Amino acid sequence: MASTTICRGLSHVGRRAASRSSLMYPRMGPSIARSWFSSYPPHELVGLPSLSPTMEAGTIASWTRDEGDSFGPGDVLCSIETDKATVDFEAQDDGFVAKILRQAGSDEIPCGQPILITVEDEGDIAAFKDYVLEETAAPTPAAEEPAAAPAPAAPTPAAPAAPTPAPAVPSGGRVVASPLAHMLAKDMGYDISTIPATGPGGRIIADDVREFVPSAAADAVSTSAAPAQAAMASPAAAPIPGAGYTDYPISESAKEVASRLSQSKRNVPHYYLTVDICVDELLELRSTLSAAVGEDKDLGTYELMIKAAAKSMKAVPSANASWMDSVVRVYDSVDINVVVGTGDNLYTPVIRDCAGKGIAGISDELNSAVSAVESGDLTSEFATMGTVTIMNLGMYGIKSCAPIIREPQAVALALGTLENRIVPNDDPDSDEIYKQSVMMTATLSCDHRVVDGAVGAQWLSAFKSHLENPSTLLL
Repeated sequence: MASTTICRGLSHVGRRAASRSSLMYPRMGPSIARSWFSSYPPHELVGLPSLSPTMEAGTIASWTRDEGDSFGPGDVLCSIETDKATVDFEAQDDGFVAKILRQAGSDEIPCGQPILITVEDEGDIAAFKDYVLEETAAPTPAAEEPAAAPAPAAPTPAAPAAPTPAPAVPSGGRVVASPLAHMLAKDMGYDISTIPATGPGGRIIADDVREFVPSAAADAVSTSAAPAQAAMASPAAAPIPGAGYTDYPISESAKEVASRLSQSKRNVPHYYLTVDICVDELLELRSTLSAAVGEDKDLGTYELMIKAAAKSMKAVPSANASWMDSVVRVYDSVDINVVVGTGDNLYTPVIRDCAGKGIAGISDELNSAVSAVESGDLTSEFATMGTVTIMNLGMYGIKSCAPIIREPQAVALALGTLENRIVPNDDPDSDEIYKQSVMMTATLSCDHRVVDGAVGAQWLSAFKSHLENPSTLLL
């Protein structure tokens, strides 16, 4: 996709929505301070951006640019791990990375804390070779003054993770854990550094958090921690009974999701289009393809519907777009978020370039996403924003649903259950007036700022045509 989900940033560095993670926040950027000191060329001190309304701190999972590298608009500078997911931090303009101030895998960094220095001229990079950021530095000019004897900052190596049954608290090292594990540990009130890891490479996965039983050692660590940390390590709030009711406390992650959806519903002028689709031929094609690929790779109707949505986006490209305030951005690639899981384990991983993938390739990625949710081994793709979201509620017997559009996407598609219905018989050679067919109801939610009624109708008509004539999906 040409760009990601939200624009975050000032001047040279920012984050755009892919939604590589993020989704529906107001535009917030990283703290950036321009500085002109006699000992240093003009440069910018870039702070850790706030990627959500509730984000207070994050961890740099990896750097994709090294010191001295150039970057341009849309280039990913680093991946930032929050309590919700891992998201990409992208550049909005041209420049050079002069100095990386916080190494990947370092401790949690408060929002606004400086993480790198950028310059406009390549010749200015060498001046920052020995730059050292003081621990108390803030993104202000006064905090950028170098120490009397600058020396390269050597990151403290992370303590090697060992799959031992006893929890080990790293001394200044990075706790390697999946985003879901971080979220569960925070919601359950556990100090994640005390949880034994069973994942590959000493990685803490979601099942480690779910199965963790606080030990006496963990209690000792909690009692010796600072009051704020002790509060975070306290057990999750229990339901509060009242007179004829019970209050269930809401986790921070649930509050964040609720905030995103509420904001999207307020900001986006929704309207809805619904169509009934005959899927008799689609089911026949699905049986034929499943027999061709064998039992080990059974294809479902969902994969065919995802492919049909991608083909419809190519047929009506103006729906594959985003409202960007001053412009409407139309994307070249069709990247589809699919809703996977239920309840607290509900995620929307992205399948990229669906229009360019075959049905088998889409099936492989969809199965991998389902397996990742079941195992808790989530990646940044589970927080990446595509160009359209598809929700399949057929497994619950739901006939139709009007989904909320996830900003900055312009459309969202909901698929209902497949059911036998009596419909008019369109076979001129048959004596029967009616026939039984397998039908499905599809509902398209549209952002009226981007997709007007005619465009939405064209898209849904193309989607219906591809499913009722599924051989077109193979072209």
